[in-house]
Amino acid sequence: MGAEEQIRKPIHLTQEEVLARLPEKIGDIDLDYTCYPGRDLYSDGAIEDELLSIVKDAAHVEYPSIIENRKSWPVLYHLSSLRGNIVEWLPIKPGDKVLEIGSGCGAITETLARKAGSVTCVDLSAKRSHINAHRNHNRDNIKIHVGNFSDIEPSLPDDFDFACMIGVFEYGQSYIHTKTPYEDFLKIMLKHVKNNGCIVIAIENKLGLKYWAGCKEDHLGTYFSGLEGYPEGGSARTFTRTGLERIFKACGVEEYSFYYPYPDYKFPTVIYSDRRLPGPGELTNNMCNFDRDRMLLFNEKYVFDSIVQDGLFAAFSNSYLAVIGKQPQVSYVKYSNDRAPQYALKTEVVETPEGRRVRKIPLNEEAAGHVRGMKRSCELLKERYEGSGLSVNECILSENKEYVEFPFEEGATLETLLDECLSKDDMEGFYQLFDKYYELISYGEDKRVSNYDLTFPNILINGDKWTVIDYEWTMKKHVPAKEIAFRAVYCYILEEEKRNKLNLDLLLDKIGVSQQTAEEYRQKEKRFQRLVTGKRKSMGEIRDSIGNRCYNPQALIEQDYQRKIKRRIQIFYDRGNGFGEEDSLYMYEIYKDENSIAAEIPMDGNVEALRIDPAESACMVKITELVLNKTEIPLKKKYIETNGRVVKAGCYVFDTPDPNIIIHVSQLSRVNKNTVSIQMELSLVPLDMAQDVMDAVKKMF
Repeated sequence: MGAEEQIRKPIHLTQEEVLARLPEKIGDIDLDYTCYPGRDLYSDGAIEDELLSIVKDAAHVEYPSIIENRKSWPVLYHLSSLRGNIVEWLPIKPGDKVLEIGSGCGAITETLARKAGSVTCVDLSAKRSHINAHRNHNRDNIKIHVGNFSDIEPSLPDDFDFACMIGVFEYGQSYIHTKTPYEDFLKIMLKHVKNNGCIVIAIENKLGLKYWAGCKEDHLGTYFSGLEGYPEGGSARTFTRTGLERIFKACGVEEYSFYYPYPDYKFPTVIYSDRRLPGPGELTNNMCNFDRDRMLLFNEKYVFDSIVQDGLFAAFSNSYLAVIGKQPQVSYVKYSNDRAPQYALKTEVVETPEGRRVRKIPLNEEAAGHVRGMKRSCELLKERYEGSGLSVNECILSENKEYVEFPFEEGATLETLLDECLSKDDMEGFYQLFDKYYELISYGEDKRVSNYDLTFPNILINGDKWTVIDYEWTMKKHVPAKEIAFRAVYCYILEEEKRNKLNLDLLLDKIGVSQQTAEEYRQKEKRFQRLVTGKRKSMGEIRDSIGNRCYNPQALIEQDYQRKIKRRIQIFYDRGNGFGEEDSLYMYEIYKDENSIAAEIPMDGNVEALRIDPAESACMVKITELVLNKTEIPLKKKYIETNGRVVKAGCYVFDTPDPNIIIHVSQLSRVNKNTVSIQMELSLVPLDMAQDVMDAVKKMF
């Protein structure tokens, strides 16, 4: 029995014996088991063994392909580099001491250790701590304390620069067994940071829009639990912004700032703040159902647009990142680290004494050249568009050449203005804007300089001033203006369903692109995306491969309605003049289960024949009981006629959407008031399948 197995098998070993078998050092990382109880008090089972095997055997560069191949939510969650985005932007300096509570499998530890002087981790699970240690084994600035936080906390120092609780604060009542666990948890954490230190809390917003839209509550896996105030209990509690502020104030915290990770704190690609909130049209990445199925009650993008316009985003952000202490300079950050390594970067908006600045920063050494190249791109584009009326936002290379910086330009993007025209059905205004765009980007077309990414969001308009604010994909080659314009239109329409009402043929005519050329440009765009992503799958593709579904209740209701329509039974009476709609009725509530029917059909003494339409679809029917006034009706041709094919007595196949069974009651004994009792099994089948069955029955007989 190996040491890793002992973590979950305390059966006949004493605590001392278990501890003696656990590694005190993995690579360069020290593990402290002083407060470890001798067994893991929680575990995700076999997946932890799988993760341990991966981090032992695979290099970090292999994680993306492993994630794609395993198609597993836990593997994605614990190994994705996007997890670290939540703390990567924080102003943690190389000499800083960082405390991480609930370090788990080390996704956040990995990022903290790259930035900080030292990282002290606390986690209850030895197995998860071993995963953390193996994935970060070459870091000599990490120490992991294994055990209950309440037991470890008294021994922790009080001089941390940052204390991080990423997805941990919601479990406060599990750590702190008092009447006010969350307040007391925070008070304890405040003791361990310097006077000018920061506490960082990432947590779900219990009123986050995704929960209203149909995502399950993260901890319980049930619908609307957080919205309803956790009526069924559970170990975790999430809060609104007001709820968190109430806790902060109860602890005497006065200096804090809120950030809003989007789409949530687990895989944030953008982090907003009160100084830089999202604008209408920005929040389009709303499919957050990696871990489990969800419903789709409404289009979150449209609802977010309304929320943003009314200034309510802070109330409905899916997650919060609260920074207790001095407010960071960064007011906005967008990550592009789902790309090939040589193109991975982040875009920050930074509040400086000189004013607001935009910075593009490489996320690794491989991407440094790509970022520095933007300075040269700026010069080339300024030369091409000089005198055109199209400005190019100035690019400044930092003194240490580690990033490039741009002035923060005010205005509205061309995309926003085009959307406003569409919303007002102002097509004349739309085409005026598009014509000016095409005129401007066509200027200097004979020069061998092209910005392939001159899309609508990358042009800012302020009055009469049009400015290119992003020229990351500038190249020293000739690309026709019509190709760049086609790409802009193509991306514009793809990203928003409401834009489908545009007359694409008219736009293609304006720029002189044939259908054949358009297809060539589409294929070129696919090749460009493969170049940028390094052939990695997008998060949307990974979500689809994991296989969790998204249910549209409106569609399900309509499907259920149509299904009930198909399965409803209609009864016709023939009183000597044949069957007609005017002498018929529908019967409801007659299904005993999915396929079993039991009906009591009233009939007066004037009825000569009774017609039962068992469904409005091709189907198979088996009559198990047919009784008139408690007397069994023989299932013979004398009494029963159908427009289906008889498999055997009482069993029929119908290859028509209008199946019927006629009972000739005139051949039976009746009274003034009669009841036909029928029980049958019914299965709807596709029409072509019913026809195949009928053909087979015909050959058989």
